[in-house]
This record gives sequence, structure tokens and C-alpha cells, in this order.
Amino acid sequence: MSAADELYEAYVRKVPLALGSIGVESLEEAYQIQDRVLEMKINDNDESLRGYKISLTSEETQKMFNHDEPLYGALTNKNLVNNARYSDYNAPRLEMEIAFLVQEDLSVEDSAEDIIRKCLIAPGLEIPDGRYEDWFPNASKYEIVADSAVAGGMTFGQSDFSTYEKLDDIKGTLTLDGEVIKEGRSSEVMGHPAKAVKWLVEKLHAHGKIVEAGKVISSGTFNLPVELEKGYYEAEFENVGTVTLEVK
Repeated sequence: MSAADELYEAYVRKVPLALGSIGVESLEEAYQIQDRVLEMKINDNDESLRGYKISLTSEETQKMFNHDEPLYGALTNKNLVNNARYSDYNAPRLEMEIAFLVQEDLSVEDSAEDIIRKCLIAPGLEIPDGRYEDWFPNASKYEIVADSAVAGGMTFGQSDFSTYEKLDDIKGTLTLDGEVIKEGRSSEVMGHPAKAVKWLVEKLHAHGKIVEAGKVISSGTFNLPVELEKGYYEAEFENVGTVTLEVK
């Protein structure tokens, strides 16, 4: 069984793999596996590509995984959720993210300001979750990429157009059942979330892909991921708005 087959089976059956079992040793191979797993999700599991998530957007997380740039993964319709059941995941975490809802195709010629102009901006929460046992923070960067950058779930709130300045170094606050559990800033996301999206556009272009209108981008976390628990989460972002997620 190929590495892509193993990951797909782990995804469908919700039975995690042992770390090191798929034997991937390069980013090129890892992205090829990610593409193959996405093909199987679309062809065999009635899913559709809805967008992308960006991981390792801070220097701290890059050091954790011995890397020097972000990573990306595909999001399908089954990754976009309104609420969540804890039992649907393996070892889920939670992150505060800004969502970019693409209104016009994005190009490598676009500046960060152009990207914001072409997107609606929404407050978001992402549930990273890996198809490996004890994946965080123990999986390799190659295992992370092969597993679609550990795409689990994502939800976002009301969207609106914004500006580069309105997203610059803004604060995000995460609460669980009314108690503040985490704070972070958009400057943790490659200095500015739009810069992370620009990185994604350029990386996808190098892989022969484009970001089309209608796609959603989870641009990178304001905070180191916290362990997901059952309860009612709310994330408030300055100049953007509030998003909620109930985990049962």
C-alpha cells in the first residue's frame, strides 16, 4: 500500500498511523502524496476542493518542525464546519486564524494589498488534526505536508472587505466558556496575514496551481495551537469581528 493509500485509509476509517510509518523524506514527495490523497477524497469520498490552509507561519512554529518557511494543505468541503463533534477527530488542536474569502483569482503579480482588495476578510477558527498517533509536535514536516498540513476543521464568521492597515498587528482573543485562554497578534503570521497568503499564491504557482475565486484561505495562526476541548469557543479579532465554535 502506498503512503497516499495509507493516509487516505487513516482519514476515512479514523484510525491513526504510527509516526514514521509512511516513510516520506522530502517536501516534493510530501506534496505529491498530498495531491494524491486529495484526488482520492474527490473521486472516492464525494469531496470538493474548497481552499487552502497555511501552517508554520511563525518563526516559533518553524523552529518546532525544523523548517524555514510555511507549509500549505488543501481544504475540502468536509473541512468547513459550523460546529464540531470531538469524536470526529484524532488529536485535535485549536487556532485563531484570519480567513480570506477569495472574490477574484489571485496572481503571483498581486501585492499583499492587492490580495486584500480581492478578498473578503472573516474571523476564523481552525482545528488542526493529524492522521498520526501523537502527531503534535512530534510529526515531521514531511508527514505534516503529506497529511494536507494536518487539515481538520475550519469555521469562520461574518466577512467584509478590509485594508492592509486594518489587519496590521491586530489582537486576537480566544475564550472557552467565557474564560480567556489565549491571546495573539496578526504579526505572528509572517508579519501580516496578507503576506502569508502571498506566499501561498507563489508556492502554488510553483506547483502549477492558482487560487481561484470562490476559494477560502486559512492564513495562519495567531497562537500556538491549544488542545481542543468540549465547550463553547469564541474568538474576537480587532477590526475584523467575532467567530464562535461549539464542540460537543
